[in-house]
Amino acid sequence: MDEYNDLPQSGEETEAEQKPRRPGAGLYEWLQLFLGCVVAAVVLFNCVARLTRVDGSSMDNTLQDGEIMLIWSLGYIPKQGDIVVLNKTPVVLPGWNEPRAIIKRVIATGGQTVDVDYNTGTVYVDGQRLDEPYIKEEMYLPYASTMSQTHWEVPEGSVFVMGDNRNGSTDSRDEQLGPVDTDYILGRAVLALWPIERFGAV
Repeated sequence: MDEYNDLPQSGEETEAEQKPRRPGAGLYEWLQLFLGCVVAAVVLFNCVARLTRVDGSSMDNTLQDGEIMLIWSLGYIPKQGDIVVLNKTPVVLPGWNEPRAIIKRVIATGGQTVDVDYNTGTVYVDGQRLDEPYIKEEMYLPYASTMSQTHWEVPEGSVFVMGDNRNGSTDSRDEQLGPVDTDYILGRAVLALWPIERFGAV
């Protein structure tokens, strides 16, 4: 038997080549690719990382109002010193129309104690003075009566957060907010994306 008998002869077309392409097949394949990209993007920006915009001046000068940040969510466990986004905090603070997302720095985690000495502008965690080169300026005693407390015990499953602009930040020092449940944490700010001159790791 000639092993070449089964090969198409010159000028002949294979069955696949003879079969006409169905109308709309190209569009269907394009839609499949597009929907796959959409699903991947939804998973990425809901389960792994997401974008958020800094609203306000409470994190000056570390972060500035209007900056676009990349937030890492997947497997994140809050640690002291991290900058985090808290989604829809459980209270409506003065000047807010509804609960809103805020971006702050983690000062302490569950089981730790926090003490603020406004006379020296110093924060202590578990009795140890924090070295805080990131704050905008020396911290003063707030005028608000709801921020007169100076000692906190952070419950397990919560974090104590403060803004780097201590004199312009409503944070866990305010008795209306206090330590925040970790369920409200969207993730950690890891990268500044916009404006371009601020691009870089946080």
